[in-house]
Amino acid sequence: MPVVAFQGELGAYGEEAVRARFGPSAEPYPCKSFVDLFEAVASGKVDFGLAPVENSQAGSINDVYDLLRQYDLYVAGEVLLPVNHALLALPGQTLADIRRVISHPQALAQCDRFLRELGVEVMATYDTAGAAKMIREQNLTGVAAVAGLGAAQRYGLAVLAESIQTIRDNVTRFVQLQRDPAPREEGPQKTMLVLALAHQPGSLY
Repeated sequence: MPVVAFQGELGAYGEEAVRARFGPSAEPYPCKSFVDLFEAVASGKVDFGLAPVENSQAGSINDVYDLLRQYDLYVAGEVLLPVNHALLALPGQTLADIRRVISHPQALAQCDRFLRELGVEVMATYDTAGAAKMIREQNLTGVAAVAGLGAAQRYGLAVLAESIQTIRDNVTRFVQLQRDPAPREEGPQKTMLVLALAHQPGSLY
C-alpha cells in the first residue's frame, strides 16, 4: 500500500488525484505546502508525491516548477484530473448570506466569473479543502469555500452551487514524484524537462 503525499487537507483535489493514480488502497499523506510535499518525498517519509503542474484554465503552477528544479526527484508519471468546483458553506446558509469566499488562489482564479457576478470579497488560503475545514471548525457564517464535493461530504457543508468554474472542461495535470527513476517500459514514452536560464537579455537565443 503506497503512501502518497499531496498538497492540502483530506478532501482536497490532491487526494482525488492520489485515488485516481494509485487506486483506493493508497494512503494519502496531506501536506500544508508544496515544499512540505517535496520534502516528504525527498526524505523518504512517503513513497510518492503528486503535485499539480498545470490547469487548463489558470495555466502553469510556477511554484511547483521552481521546486522541480530545486529537488533531485524524478517525474515518473502523471494523472489528468477533471476539476468540478462547488461553493460550500455551513448548513442553513444561502447565496444571499455569503459576503466572503475563501479558497486556494488557483481555485479562485478558475471561478473568477462566478465570483465577480456574486459580488463578494475573495480571500486566498492554502487549500480548497482547507478552506472548507476552516469554515466548519470556526463555524464561519457569511463565508463560503470553493472546493470539491468531497470536501463538502468530509466536513459536513452544504453545497450552494455546483460547476462554478469558468471553463466547464476544467482539468488539472498532476505529476508523480519519486526518489528513483522509473523502470523503462515498452511503447511510447513521455519526457519532462525543467530548464533554468540566466535572468538576463538574450538567454533564450
